[in-house]
Order: sequence, then C-alpha cells, then structure tokens
Amino acid sequence: MNINEGSPEPKKEFPNKSLLLAVCAAGIGGTFQYGYNISVINSPTMHVQDFINQTWRERYQMDVSKDVLTLLWSSIVSIFTLGGLIGVTIGGTLSVKVGRKGTLLTNNIFALLGALLMGLSYPTGLFELLIIGRLFTGINAGIGICVQPLYLGEIAPTALRGAMGMGTSIFITGGILTGQVMGLKELLGKEEHWPILLSTTSIPAILQLLILPWFPESPRYLLIDKGDEEGCKKALKQLHSVDDCDDEQEDIKKEKSNLTGLQPKKPWELFSDRSIRRQLLTIILLNIAQQLNGINAIYFYADYVFKQCGIPIDKIPYATVGTGACECITALTCGMLIESLGRKVLIAGGYTLMSICCILFTLTLTFQDASPVVPYLSMACVFAFILSFGLGPGGVTNILTAELFTQNTRPAAYMVAGTVNWFSFFSIGLVFPFIVIGLQQYCFLVFLAVCSLVVVYILLVVPETKNKTFLEIQNDFQSSSKEKAHSRDGAGATLLSTSI
Repeated sequence: MNINEGSPEPKKEFPNKSLLLAVCAAGIGGTFQYGYNISVINSPTMHVQDFINQTWRERYQMDVSKDVLTLLWSSIVSIFTLGGLIGVTIGGTLSVKVGRKGTLLTNNIFALLGALLMGLSYPTGLFELLIIGRLFTGINAGIGICVQPLYLGEIAPTALRGAMGMGTSIFITGGILTGQVMGLKELLGKEEHWPILLSTTSIPAILQLLILPWFPESPRYLLIDKGDEEGCKKALKQLHSVDDCDDEQEDIKKEKSNLTGLQPKKPWELFSDRSIRRQLLTIILLNIAQQLNGINAIYFYADYVFKQCGIPIDKIPYATVGTGACECITALTCGMLIESLGRKVLIAGGYTLMSICCILFTLTLTFQDASPVVPYLSMACVFAFILSFGLGPGGVTNILTAELFTQNTRPAAYMVAGTVNWFSFFSIGLVFPFIVIGLQQYCFLVFLAVCSLVVVYILLVVPETKNKTFLEIQNDFQSSSKEKAHSRDGAGATLLSTSI
C-alpha cells in the first residue's frame, strides 16, 4: 500500500514564521527544561556535597558520614524522577481542563518555585530546599514532556507534523547541551556559583511566560474539545497562513464528527479499548526501549573511554559537551529528514545502527589494551551510538505517540507513555550499576537484544504515518487488525473443511 494513498500532497514545504516561533515558544519552557535539569546537576556535584557536609557540621558539630552523604545526594538527583512521574500524571488532565497552551503557561509556576528554593538553599543553610526544589523541577519537566509534544502535534499541518514534532527532541538535546556548557568553570561551574547555576532554570520559564501568550491555543483543542469554530479558524490562519486554513479545518471537522458523543478517555480506560490495543502496546514498548536501549550506558562509559584516549581529567567536561553537541545536531538532522524518509525508516534505522554499535563497543571495550588504536575506536563508537539514537529513537518516539491516537485518547496516551518512560528512567537508574558490575562491558549485549527486538517489532507492526491525517492512521491500524482477523478465520475454516 502506498503510504501517501488517500492523502493530499502537501502544499507547503516549509512552515511559516509564526508556526516556527510557536514551536520555539513552547519548547523553551517545555522539554528544554527536561534536558537542562538532567544535565545541569552533574557539574556542581562536589560543590553541593561540600555544602551538605558544611551544613551538617554546623548543625551537629561533626562531619556527615559517607553513607548519609551519598543518600542525600542520591535523593537530590533522583527526586527529579519522582517529580517527573507526578508531572506526567497531571499533565494530561490539565491539558484537557485548561488547554495545551494554558497547561504549558501554568507549568512555569513549578519551574520558578524550584529555581527559587534551590537558589535560597545556600544562603539559608538548608540543603533540604535542594530536594524540594528538584522535586518541583521534576514536576515541571514531567508536565512539559507530556504536553509540549501534544501541542506541537496539534498545531502543525499534516505535511509538517513530523518536522515540527521533532521540536520536542531538539529542545531536549538543546537543554542537555546548554546545561553542560553552563556548568563549565569558565561560566557557572566554579564553587561559589553553584546556587546561581541551579537557579538558572527560571530563565526559560520567564522567557516562555513572555513569548507563548502571543501564540494561539491548539486549533484541534479549540474546535473538538471546546466547539470554538471561530477560534480554531483564527488560530489556523495565524499558524498555517490563509491558504492552508480551509483544508486543515476540514480535517479537524472530520475528526470531530468521528468523535461525536465520545468524552476524553482516562489513562486506565485505554487498556480496555480493543480498538487501540496495538497503538497502546506500541507506545509502551517504544517508551520502555527509549530508556533501556543503552544510551545511559554509553554516557556512563564515556568518561572512561575519554580517559583511555589520553584526554586529561580536567578536559573531560569539554569532551562531554561534544557528546551533547553531537546529539543536538543529530536531532536537527532528523527534523530535516523525517518528512522525506518517514518515521518508520528513521526509528528502525536508528535502532539497527545502535545494534551494530553495541556489538562494536563490546568488542572494543573487551580488547581495549590490545592496541593504542582501540581506545579511539571506542570513542568513535560512543559518538556513533549517540548519533544513531538521535537520528530516530530519540525524536520519533514522541511523534508517534501524538500520531497513533485521536483527540479523545491522545492526552491519556501521553500520560501512559510518560509514566512508562519516567518509570523506566527511574528503574534503569537503580538497576544499571548492578548490571555494569555483573556484566561489565558485556552489558551491551543486553542492549543489543533490546534494540534488535524493537527493530523487528517496528517492521512488523508499526505503519508509516508520514503525510497521513490522524483518522487515516487510525484506519490503517483498524484495517490491519481486520485483515489478521480474517486471516485467522480463513485458516480455521480451511482446517474445519479438511477435517470434515
């Protein structure tokens, strides 16, 4: 079947200025915060631990024990994940109640509170404020990573939905890179600057509060959820230009008529709906794989590989910035390729390349001392793996979550996908050190199995969604299910006639 069958040819190759600016306005206070707060905490590790020890000594006239210090630091880092889980569970509900844009604007309250508490921790001598502040930044990140892709998927025209949806991945990687750069000692990486460094999460929040109000609410939300046809038309004109407005509004009206009488579903209601079972299974598996595919292991081994290549310890942060820049550039490249190559090619190709990198990295780590050249091959594998991840799995996963569902199931689907993703993130953080201790470099064989199985699943189950409306994608899944059902019925009839 031709993937473009039943779909009109795209009228525009490039988004207009207003749409691009809306994507940037949503991203700067959305998934940018997720990436930024993941990476920015790494630089001041020693400084924050010294502050905890100093505060403990002032309170109890003794140094904090190593175990307690490790526990407190782990709490500061990992509470972010708990906040993310909380955020993603309320993000979908908020997006239905106050809209996609309204949720993104409201979400900045958590970022500002978190920045304020972390900035006050040092002058007040309360390291507990760091834990509470990180919890709020986690809630902010959880809501952002749930609602921003939802907003981008709904404001973009069909022909540009993939490219605009890549804004999620681009802003995550941009946030990671910015956090790494801000943590360099030439900027805010010195000991006296760490409270300011952790408070800089307020800057993206303020920028979004200033910029996003100038752009409209999601046209689909306005028409389908609120019944505001005039508001929808006005939003489409601003975002897509007058020429594209009528076709897009007609598509939204078709989806609305198809959903007449249906209320937005709750996350648990998705599991009992047989019509979306395959879509739900797909996003659950892809979100688990996004965390369990080995990208965290690559970053774990990166410092070791850089040391083996002879990079001085004080220069390793600059090499780490290189990995962040690599991932950011790849996300941008994926955004330019996704509408020409399609989602399926990019995500399946990305996981295939990651499988190859897992094999090569296992070999280079095993024979690290065999030749002076091998450490450099390991470093090449690090960058190749990051490039492969950014090319497909890092960005396409979120886009598919938007595209595989319709308006009444999409917010709940993002809540399920986000919960699975954050829980997998938390789980790999707990289990990964034990995997490394037990298997050492052979842990990449586990990740090889994960990547290979995902490739097989994508090729067999996931349809191409490029240039298709949400209803066309839904019909693809339903027709595929009917074909399998007819195939099973035919096989049963054949068996019955043979036995007779």
